[in-house]
Amino acid sequence: MDQIVVTGCEGQLGSELCRQLGAAAAGVDLPAFDLADPGRVREVLLALRPRAVVNTAAYVQVDKAEDEPELCWAANAESVACLAEVCRELRCPLVQISTDYVFGADAGRSTPYRETDPPGPLGAYGRSKLEGERRAARWEKHIIVRTCGLYGRPGPRSSGNFVETMLRLGSAGKPLRVVRDQHCTPSYVPHVARAVRFLLEGEHYGTYHVVNRGATTWFDCAAAIFRLAGVSVDLQPIPSSEYPTKAPRPAYSVLDTGKYHAIPGGTKIPFWEDALAEYLSSRT
Repeated sequence: MDQIVVTGCEGQLGSELCRQLGAAAAGVDLPAFDLADPGRVREVLLALRPRAVVNTAAYVQVDKAEDEPELCWAANAESVACLAEVCRELRCPLVQISTDYVFGADAGRSTPYRETDPPGPLGAYGRSKLEGERRAARWEKHIIVRTCGLYGRPGPRSSGNFVETMLRLGSAGKPLRVVRDQHCTPSYVPHVARAVRFLLEGEHYGTYHVVNRGATTWFDCAAAIFRLAGVSVDLQPIPSSEYPTKAPRPAYSVLDTGKYHAIPGGTKIPFWEDALAEYLSSRT
């Protein structure tokens, strides 16, 4: 009962949480721990009898989800119901990691979303994550953490992040076109992990927005990456209409962190550009 189970421990956030928790972490991931196998999930958790479960595992291939919505739903919604049921039996908290993609239907939005704002996902991925939130909330000891655009040290199963993609493409010496009409806040994984730990340790149940402070666009974020990294790139802004994707993206999904920051004793989450500078410094 002394350990915290971290599902998806080989992803960016899961591996960072395990690093921060140290010996208190019991990391589980595929193939030994498959959320699509409720019997196995139950067996592993009842054997470990953790004091908490943090679910960072998810189907995150946003565009592919449009072609295989059933698989996405099973991973992001149905599996959470199983976790919530076992956590109820063990009387331990469940932390469910969610996303800014539960928003987006409010086309005219221009102010950060609060936790009390009605969600409106645009695609299969966002709908599955919203349902995952609802199923996690069936157990009273739940903490739902919505975050956005995570980047940080890669885990064994992580497939890269926006910062690394920009640096890789920028090094090719070719013009780079990035959308400038999608507003959000990419967030540094260690900051998100630290906030998750604070919420869990303080038993602050409920839904929280945990992202780096401020707001940007993918183009402006890319421009900051290259400026901070000292890389000269022919960077060109484009509208989303010139970069079509299978799944629709929210035009505005900035999250308000006021609820999190109102909790006494918590560490302030840095602004996005300071977080980006911290990450780039850690790479050298």
